[in-house]
Amino acid sequence: MHELAVVDGILKVVLKSAVDNNAQKVLSISLRIGDMTDLVDKWIQHYFDFLSRDTIAAGARLKIQRTPVIVRCEECAHSFPVNIREMKKFVCPACGGEECSVISGREFHISNIEVI
Repeated sequence: MHELAVVDGILKVVLKSAVDNNAQKVLSISLRIGDMTDLVDKWIQHYFDFLSRDTIAAGARLKIQRTPVIVRCEECAHSFPVNIREMKKFVCPACGGEECSVISGREFHISNIEVI
């Protein structure tokens, strides 16, 4: 249910941007969401549709692009993608190191707003 609060924030940013740019209607919003987030695409659109009714963003389509989780080995600096749902421990495929830092996959931002 935390998608509701996130979507409320998205809608506020979108509406402010649309007003600042004299937009008549918001057609679509492109989002980049990291795979490390536990936000569900279906619920993001559902809550957006609910919250945006009676606004110039009503009916806008969310275009969600998922960003993979990428980690970097602290020992050899090799970067590699991981599936956090299947891995309990990060192990570098290049050197076997286990000290890794997440460098991608936590993102959540609006990358584009299409308006008329």
